[in-house]
Amino acid sequence: MFYKTSEPHGLPHDPFKSCVVPRPIAWVTSMHPDGTINLAPYSFFNALASDPPLVMISFNGYHAHGGEKDTLANIKATGEFVINMVPLALKDAMNVSTANVAHDVDELALAGLATEPAELVRPPRVREAPIHLECVLQQEVELPCTLPDSINRMVIGHVLGVHIRDEVLNEGLVDLTRIKPLARLGYMEYTAVDGVFVMRRPSEADVMKR
Repeated sequence: MFYKTSEPHGLPHDPFKSCVVPRPIAWVTSMHPDGTINLAPYSFFNALASDPPLVMISFNGYHAHGGEKDTLANIKATGEFVINMVPLALKDAMNVSTANVAHDVDELALAGLATEPAELVRPPRVREAPIHLECVLQQEVELPCTLPDSINRMVIGHVLGVHIRDEVLNEGLVDLTRIKPLARLGYMEYTAVDGVFVMRRPSEADVMKR
C-alpha cells in the first residue's frame, strides 16, 4: 500500500511509528524550580553527535491537565535534566510513569523507584537504572504541528556526564545483553535488546574486491 501522510491511510491505527523502529526511550528526571521532581519516558529520542555529546528529545502535545508537559516545562525553566536508561527489568515501572497524572504527583513514588544525586546537575538519577546521562539544555526547537491547539517541540541536550554501573561493563565495554534496554515500537508495542552481533566496517579495498 501507499498513502500520503496528508490524507487518510485507511488503516485501523496510524502506522507511522511502526515504520521508524526501534526507538530508544529517554526516561527523564527533571526538576521544577520549586524542587518537585518529575519522571517521564519519551521515545522520540536519540543521540545527535558525539563531540560534543548531544541528544534530542521531542515533545508532542500538551499535558493532559493543562500547560506544557512537565518535563519540557522543567527543562526550559532550569536548563537541566537526566536521561536514565530503561532496562527490561524496569519495564513495569517505566509503564507506570507513562500515566497522565496531575502535575504535582510524584511518578517516582508511584513506580516504587528511588533516586540518587547527580554529579553536575540538580535533577536526581533513577537509582535502579544502569546508565544515566546528565544533560544541560543546549537549544529548544519549535517544530511544525498540524494538529489544532497542540505543539511539537524538540530540545537538544549537551551531555555533561555519564554514569555506567560497573556490573554492566564487560572488559571495559558496555554489555547491552546485561541491560536489555527497552525500546519503543508502534502502537502499544515494545521490544528489548537481548541479542547483539558484531559487523566490522570494511575498508575501501575490501569493498572494491567484491
